[in-house]
Amino acid sequence: MNMQSLKKAGGTALAGLGLLALTAGAAFAQDAPKLDSGDTAWMLTSTALVLLMTIPGLALFYGGMVRKKNVLATVAQSFGATALLSVLWMAVGYTLAFKANPSAGLNSFVGGLDYLFLKPLTLDSLSGTIPESLFIVFQMTFAIITPALIAGAVADRMKFSAFLWFVGLWLVLVYAPIAHWVWGGGWLAELGALDFAGGAVVHLNAGTAALVACIMLGKRRGYGTENMSPHNLVLSVIGASLLWVGWFGFNAGSAVTAGFNAAMAMLATQIATAAAALAWMVAEWVITKKPSVLGMISGAVAGLVAITPAAGFVDPMGALVIGLIAGIVCYIAAVWLKRALGYDDSLDAWGVHGVGGAVGAILTGLLASSAINPAGKGWLMDGNIAQMGPQIISVAAVFVYCGIGTFIILKVIDLVVGLRVPAEVEVEGLDINLHGETVHN
Repeated sequence: MNMQSLKKAGGTALAGLGLLALTAGAAFAQDAPKLDSGDTAWMLTSTALVLLMTIPGLALFYGGMVRKKNVLATVAQSFGATALLSVLWMAVGYTLAFKANPSAGLNSFVGGLDYLFLKPLTLDSLSGTIPESLFIVFQMTFAIITPALIAGAVADRMKFSAFLWFVGLWLVLVYAPIAHWVWGGGWLAELGALDFAGGAVVHLNAGTAALVACIMLGKRRGYGTENMSPHNLVLSVIGASLLWVGWFGFNAGSAVTAGFNAAMAMLATQIATAAAALAWMVAEWVITKKPSVLGMISGAVAGLVAITPAAGFVDPMGALVIGLIAGIVCYIAAVWLKRALGYDDSLDAWGVHGVGGAVGAILTGLLASSAINPAGKGWLMDGNIAQMGPQIISVAAVFVYCGIGTFIILKVIDLVVGLRVPAEVEVEGLDINLHGETVHN
């Protein structure tokens, strides 16, 4: 081979290497996480919607259902929890829920402490296609509403100081580990449990804690003999409406992208909520001969709860089935089961959130469709009966761990500061005695 041929061959080889380097660089750039402005805009909106669910949504929903003498105390629980839990999530909750634990053995159960007070967070830190700071505050809104839901079971009789101690400890010791199990790469995620937006992590978790708390506190004075009807159902309707709208951020936002999955989750949420409201209303209409406004809004919330774990995995028909079943089952739990067993779940936190979350989690295993989300293959839609196992295990695990953890936390608080207000305070009202105010000063 002459010198000219060698130069030509060398040039060709160098050009090939250059092309290979450019191709590899392009592939690397394509694989590297990149901020998506559309996803970011959607998640900013979703975060605001989920915060709207607690204040003012849940505050008004619960506040309208208690007696007039306890309205401010009930609203204060939602507002106070929002402030306290925001700080705790920044300090320790996020790292325990979503960061890997350096100990391989512990990582299945709880996250590590590298992100205490969010110290490693930078302006350009990414979580997928959105800023990590946005993912943190989005998940913060979930960590706020979950403990706040428990207030519905202890209304009219729990000390405000005890409530704040409880929700703070419960976030760190119960909510964060369970969130890690499912969403942070823990053992339930490894098992294959499906929970799109928090049927087990949020609703079954909060509902179980609510059941334990109301049993430990005991019944309200006069329960079963005095009139404890809601003082202002208009407030509750407004609160339920805000919950309904905010839930689109809760469920569709859990796609963490502004795409097909978010849109289908939004559609599924609307269908299931409407179906559950109708199912509860019809059941009550048949049994009591009158469809109550309280029943309608309770049914809607039951549908929102039940579709939460399934929203990103089911088609519209699956959402319809989940809503209809949830409306009837939660009606039975909130009305008949509570009456039969005799516990005083003041605002039906267990009957709606606990039962609804469990129903939704199990039906997700039945109705999840790989045509909607490749990650979800259910028994009925894909013939994957094996998916029922992780769903049932997740329900049982959350119920047991949360139940035991809640009992221990409440027992310790009761020994230190006491859980329940004195009898005279409960009779006169929590507003004036705990907060020095009344609704109509």
